[in-house]
Amino acid sequence: MPALRSTTDLGLSPDYVGKVRDVFDLGDQLLVVATDRISAFDVVMDDVVSGRGTVLSVMTLAWLEHFRDVPNHLITAQPDEFPAPFRDHAEMLGGRSMLVHKARRHDAECVVRGYIAGSGWKSYRKDGTVCGHTLPPGLRLADRLAKPLFTPSTKAEEGHDENIDFATMCGIVGEEVGHQLRDISLRLYREGAAYAEPRGVILADTKFEFGEVGGELVIIDEVLTPDSSRFWPAAEHRPGENPPSWDKQILRDWLETQDWDRTPPPPRLPQEILERTSRRYREVLEILFPDAAAQWEAYL
Repeated sequence: MPALRSTTDLGLSPDYVGKVRDVFDLGDQLLVVATDRISAFDVVMDDVVSGRGTVLSVMTLAWLEHFRDVPNHLITAQPDEFPAPFRDHAEMLGGRSMLVHKARRHDAECVVRGYIAGSGWKSYRKDGTVCGHTLPPGLRLADRLAKPLFTPSTKAEEGHDENIDFATMCGIVGEEVGHQLRDISLRLYREGAAYAEPRGVILADTKFEFGEVGGELVIIDEVLTPDSSRFWPAAEHRPGENPPSWDKQILRDWLETQDWDRTPPPPRLPQEILERTSRRYREVLEILFPDAAAQWEAYL
């Protein structure tokens, strides 16, 4: 399928444009479109990674089906069921779009870590803690933690989210909701990790977002995708080293070799880097959900 950089290329005018997603406000519903845009170091590239938006959407749909006993905001992902004028663009929007209920979002990122990496590793090296959790000495990068940790962060409209402890999160969303968010996030992480493990995939960490629809707590946004999670090949996991991950690492590594100050405009990306990144995204989808990949093959 042709890549999609922006829904404006289809003559549509989104109400909100994120780094990846174009969102259309339809009153009590939203039409969310995952484009093929990609960012690195908080800068959106001028080039697109073909099929990336579809992988993000299809993986989210597959996980929502896997967690079907947990309420979510999805109405339909079938483009012929979208309202006009979106159904007229079914060929381009299929596989990368979801019609969802508009939720009242809880302003906290619900992060769960089963391994120590990323900002958690940086915090641990600084003072032995991660978001208020004191960890034992002697941990190595990419070590598995004794138990998954709930390590929330703020939900920043711009810039970086900020890691916070559980008490601070409860101050934002309320005590009762905070406990609900923590418990469901830990459950989803454990079940997701257990699903991925026998397929040779480590779910190192992930983040969830939640909101309320009609007073009911629901999962919103993407779920356990390469953009919201760290997926590592189990066969290549060696504590003490940073494992290769199924995400945009290929692109980031190439950018690190360039004379670029990480401000716009970004350098143009070689076709080889774009193709390798695209394959990397699709690979983890096909490993975890081969049936979903086959179902949406026409749009990938």
